[in-house]
Amino acid sequence: MGPLERDGTRVQPTACSWLSRGRLIAYSSTMLVIGIGFVALWAWVTHGFSTSGGWRPGSDLLVFWSASHAVLQGQASTVFDYSAFSRTVAEVTGGLPRSAFIPWLYPPTFLLFVTPLALLPLPLAYFVFLSASACAFVCATVRVSGLAQGPLGSAAARYVVLAMPCAMVCAIFGQNALITAALAACAIASIDRRPAVAGICIGMLVIKPQLGILFPLVLIAAREWKVFGYAALTAALFLIASVVLFGSPSLGQFAGNIGMARELILEHDVRFWLASPSVFASLRLIGASLAAAELTHGAVALIAACGAWTIWRSTRDTALRAAALGTATLIVTPYVWHYELTWLGLSCAGLLATGLRRGWLRGEQPVLLLVWLLPVFEFINQILRLPQIGPVILLLMLLAVLRRARIDPLLQASDPS
Repeated sequence: MGPLERDGTRVQPTACSWLSRGRLIAYSSTMLVIGIGFVALWAWVTHGFSTSGGWRPGSDLLVFWSASHAVLQGQASTVFDYSAFSRTVAEVTGGLPRSAFIPWLYPPTFLLFVTPLALLPLPLAYFVFLSASACAFVCATVRVSGLAQGPLGSAAARYVVLAMPCAMVCAIFGQNALITAALAACAIASIDRRPAVAGICIGMLVIKPQLGILFPLVLIAAREWKVFGYAALTAALFLIASVVLFGSPSLGQFAGNIGMARELILEHDVRFWLASPSVFASLRLIGASLAAAELTHGAVALIAACGAWTIWRSTRDTALRAAALGTATLIVTPYVWHYELTWLGLSCAGLLATGLRRGWLRGEQPVLLLVWLLPVFEFINQILRLPQIGPVILLLMLLAVLRRARIDPLLQASDPS
């Protein structure tokens, strides 16, 4: 097949590929060994996490478990009182200093979601929560990307997704981003044949609404009105159930905690800026004013939203849709931590599956490598204190997906098979 031209751009895939099946498995195994070694070294240095100031693997799950404990003890109102909740976490887990400042920064819908957690002892709860989250993330990501349908095969595809740095960073904190990414992936994979399932998955993202911010936009772009309706109904029912159980004041208390988090963390916390791949964080890190950071972030977010709209409007390829949505969501959201880069797992798997099946376009593989490593950079940057490069890498990834969505129809049309 000869080179194709579109607007003067060479669109023939390159035969040069260093992302072979063997290398992908080797890279994944190396990352797993590094991750396990890091946790083992952490445990050794801190004498079994006993001298690390209370911070240890699963530290965020301690917060979820403590909130569940409070609800099951009939003290749900204390969860949204940051001073009372900080004391509760220290008392029931024994793992954090009593003076620690630990506000509950999640909506009542997420509190409803984690309420059963404290029915299990804390170590078992961590194991069950992490195992279920990882299983859901791996299965949904492999399904939406079609990664198992290429040269990797089913088992290797699951292994590659499980070993992604984004999954390991999330697992170390015991965070919920594996769940939200799994919900997004399952929704995208189900849109064509199971609109009810897709809508329910999207509606459940009300547990962390800033990560579902682009779904209404892309559903309108794709004219998926049934999915939109199911999602709205699910979100409404989830919200009503949480208000019924925890009372309407919980919404006001949650809003107050969010305002506090915005002022103390988003706008003025250097530690957050070093670990957040957002345009807002990168600008604040170099000394930009609040107004300049907000305006610039808004402009870039608009560009990213337009990119997601374009892809969802022009293709029904679930791998590219997932890659675009995962990347654009992280660009649009100003409050995003390193552990939420699990959404990049959708982007990596989608572009990887596409490249392995159809050939690589020039520059795709280096971009994919940068995106794959980004969670590691964000995780260690609070120590390294390097400039925030996350937004540049995310934008490169979105551009790569946009180019692939524009060129793939030409490649498929020219394929003699």
